[in-house]
Amino acid sequence: MDKYTTQRIENKNEWERFVLSQVPQSFLQSWNWGETNREMGNRIFRLGFMDGEKLVAVAQVIEERARRGPYFLIPGGPLLDWKNKSLAAFILEELKKLARQEKVWFIRTRPELLDLLENKKLFSSLGFVSAPMHLSAENTWVLDITPEEEQLLASMRKTTRYLIRRSLDKDLSVEIYDDAKHVNMLSKLQEETVSRHKFVGFSEKLFKAQMDSFGQDRQASLFICRKGKEALSAAIIIFYGEFAYYHHSGSTSKYKELPFSYFLQWNIIKEAKKRGLKKYNFWGIAPNDSPKHRFAGVTIFKKGFGGGRIDWLHAQDLPVSPFYWLTFSFETMRRIMRRL
Repeated sequence: MDKYTTQRIENKNEWERFVLSQVPQSFLQSWNWGETNREMGNRIFRLGFMDGEKLVAVAQVIEERARRGPYFLIPGGPLLDWKNKSLAAFILEELKKLARQEKVWFIRTRPELLDLLENKKLFSSLGFVSAPMHLSAENTWVLDITPEEEQLLASMRKTTRYLIRRSLDKDLSVEIYDDAKHVNMLSKLQEETVSRHKFVGFSEKLFKAQMDSFGQDRQASLFICRKGKEALSAAIIIFYGEFAYYHHSGSTSKYKELPFSYFLQWNIIKEAKKRGLKKYNFWGIAPNDSPKHRFAGVTIFKKGFGGGRIDWLHAQDLPVSPFYWLTFSFETMRRIMRRL
């Protein structure tokens, strides 16, 4: 293990080259996701792990000072070869050292590893415990958008294809913005969505931070679907690597007869294809096909466009302090109360 060293990475290009070279890719470890969280008031640590002169792993660490206890968050990472046991052990020791220095109680990660028994066993052997809460779209739906438009339409559910074609005759339009000027519209529409589907929404401040950070590199756009001047639905799409991500959205509860959500999605897919991207990640879906799950409706909607499910390993916690178990108990109770 002594052959590895750790350094702080301050060069954006160096960081991005490594993150974009990884398979699978994740915008959750991108430089701009770190900047988004910095704008939200969190401290960011960008750690690079060297084997001699070669960068072999990175971890973008977000420090969360929550009421339920301070902790480190590493969504979509660390990025490393987890089969390299000596490297993994070194990185975890370095992370724990930093966690003790910053007086946080635990480290929470949701790595880009599939939800397989072998990966669960790996993390258990490294001292992790299964987190009480989920993190960053653990169950996702992904569509290959490289085929021609007609082929994509042909691969969709019959009802989805029909509603897309029907939407084209309804005088709907989509506007695309690369800045934060209109995020208030998304915020208002999401408030309506939250009231309908009973989930915890996101703040306008977060929407603005994402558009400020990713928008400057043309890695994010705000899509707004309108009927005349009235906004019916909106979404922030992250463009990173080969992927477009359907990250945040909201829609009105009015005009149920108009298939505007299908119109918006079709325009997002066409824009992603225009940008030369290969995959469209619809982001979170229900973990199973139970019709009683609170995300069952949106899951059926997303699956209708074609594609396939990717289930990532559930969030993992690495306790650093005995106080971690206070957070564990609190979050477990909250999950039960919210029926998550």
